[in-house]
Amino acid sequence: MKKKGFIGLGVMGYPMAGHLSSNGFDTCVFNRTPEKAKQWSARFQGEVCETPAEIALRSDIIFLCVGRDKDVREVLIGEGGVLLQIKPGTIVVDHTTTSASLSKEMNDILLKKQCFYLDAPVSGGQAGAEAGKLSVMVGGDKNSYESVKEALDVFSKFTKYMGKSGSGQLTKMVNQICIGGLVQALAEGINFSEKAGLNTADVMEVITKGAAQSWQMENRWETMLADDYDHGFAVDWMRKDLDIVSAEASKIGADIEITNLVNMFYKDIQDLGGNRWDTSSLLKRIQEK
Repeated sequence: MKKKGFIGLGVMGYPMAGHLSSNGFDTCVFNRTPEKAKQWSARFQGEVCETPAEIALRSDIIFLCVGRDKDVREVLIGEGGVLLQIKPGTIVVDHTTTSASLSKEMNDILLKKQCFYLDAPVSGGQAGAEAGKLSVMVGGDKNSYESVKEALDVFSKFTKYMGKSGSGQLTKMVNQICIGGLVQALAEGINFSEKAGLNTADVMEVITKGAAQSWQMENRWETMLADDYDHGFAVDWMRKDLDIVSAEASKIGADIEITNLVNMFYKDIQDLGGNRWDTSSLLKRIQEK
């Protein structure tokens, strides 16, 4: 069995690649900061490659988890990129949250090389990646999805094939739309509770058992009350994602009025210096007004 390659060892990719190695997959890794790759290799069984092209030379499945559209282009088709050494039949599984148009572009390029590209963004955050309990939404060739599902299962609690190329990214956009509205509602609810003189911990204990319950409420209310935002999914990344959503919504004629408003609220958080704060910091914006 050839190696599984993993490109991008950030807060998500590092544990995801670790799960592959820990579950018996011969894994090689590349990271733009070599020290991080060496640190990963010292912790897990795996080989460090010097370029994405070397990853392609050694792997039959290549996983990506980088930052933005431009980063995907760089590691796939840039200097020293995957395209230089990729072999026919190789499957690229891209976990980066990108535009749907980028997915279609990369899919078309790889098809010309007789290879396959799956857009497979994830939801569950750093905690989900570390616990191996991500949700993965996949677009592209269905047979390729079936071929990689065994590997996906080691760091996910649920995977689903969503349709043609770009469908995974479009599904992730729905995910981000729903998260933005939920977090803002949670922030407003906590602020209301505090202003009303209630014991907010008691309020959360009660309403998490009813129709208001959400992942955000269950996992974020305590840290929000503690004014603790130095963890989780950074505001800068959420703004990147919501900008992608806004562009796609304009293209397809979808009304996302609340989502666009929440995106501006996150800009306010950036203006407060909270670029790296967790997305639940929307409460901070209300309190600082």
